[in-house]
Amino acid sequence: MSFIKQYRCTLCQNIYPYDEQILTCPSCGEKGILDIEYDYATMKKFVDRTYFTNNHDYSMWRYQPMMTVSKKHIHQMLHIGWTPLYQSSKLHQKLGIKKLYIKDEGLNPSASLKDRASGVAVLKAIEAGYDTVSCSSTGNAASSLACHAARMGLKSVIFVPKRAPIGKINQLQIYGANVITVDGDYKDTFNLSKEAIDYYGWYNRNAAINPHLVEGKKTVALEIAEQLDFKPTDWICVSVGDGCTLAGVYKGFFDLKQLGLIENIPKLLGVQSTGCSPFVDAYLNHKPLVEAEENTIADSISVGIPRNPIKAQQAIKKSMGAWIKITDEHILKSMKKLGSKEGIFGEPAGVAAFAGLEEAIKQGVITKDDTVTVIMTGHGLKDPFNAQKAVKTPVLLKPKLNDLKLYIKEKGEQKHA
Repeated sequence: MSFIKQYRCTLCQNIYPYDEQILTCPSCGEKGILDIEYDYATMKKFVDRTYFTNNHDYSMWRYQPMMTVSKKHIHQMLHIGWTPLYQSSKLHQKLGIKKLYIKDEGLNPSASLKDRASGVAVLKAIEAGYDTVSCSSTGNAASSLACHAARMGLKSVIFVPKRAPIGKINQLQIYGANVITVDGDYKDTFNLSKEAIDYYGWYNRNAAINPHLVEGKKTVALEIAEQLDFKPTDWICVSVGDGCTLAGVYKGFFDLKQLGLIENIPKLLGVQSTGCSPFVDAYLNHKPLVEAEENTIADSISVGIPRNPIKAQQAIKKSMGAWIKITDEHILKSMKKLGSKEGIFGEPAGVAAFAGLEEAIKQGVITKDDTVTVIMTGHGLKDPFNAQKAVKTPVLLKPKLNDLKLYIKEKGEQKHA
């Protein structure tokens, strides 16, 4: 049973009948990003606490009735979602907040949250009869699409900027994607992918364009709520590039609120790097969003021209949340802190959300009485080059016990000096 009601344009607010061939508003064009609306009154008769209690499919597909994909091919898919939600054992005390949870999306098949959107993209492509899927990406969306396309027998054509991390390039090639490295930034990469997709007629996985992909990303919020017995934390911290993940997180909590499964939508903290912060700058300056430089180690959120601005900005506004930016140096320190204190290895873009939490506490945006969930969007092995910057070079010793004893002694003396 489908509970899909209609499309609504985020720009002109026009309503359109649900048609799977439409990706953007017929009136507003590419900037007219569509939102998918549901018949919640009918949905809540089927999707309630009992539904979740009786559902033993512990993957993102347990939320299929709240999405736009059919069940037909789900059983063939890799296991996506139901990633761990860890309660902090140490860091919440150091931060001085009530509770801290970390949602580790690095344990998805391609090691990032983007698997949630790509899983939906692949299923929608199959439903519509496509044999090739395509997207532009700074890395994670690309590798996740290539991963799930390979699993389901589809060809993938991927466009990445030349600065994409080697770990993600390696993934793409291992998954058998046709990788096009673009001699330019993400804007150039996106533009070329758009032209190619239009010309060759491939299925468009670009999350800012395709409204179905937010429906995949929102499942991370559905999981967080369910894993906390439908009592989510006061704040959810999300790193932001295009704005699609932030939009998806809000949509998930919005759905649950409409179904009466949660009382309140958590406040969302949108986090960007000072090296690429168009959303934060627009927020702080009370001005329209303008193009920003792409100069940050957090490649997954290095997007100078966000393609999903309205949904992301509305997510912060409607949740009564906030925007914040942090330095790359802070991100590197946070990578080491999360790893050494909680055993979680995140890539720079994912760890940016934790660094943003620290900055928000420092600025008084988040207080000691608040509970917080940080979404760790990708695994640290995605970007080994920048991980090296977060740590010191390990010691090199001769294979002699005396050398080891001397080293340990000197290290101990330095520690207590």
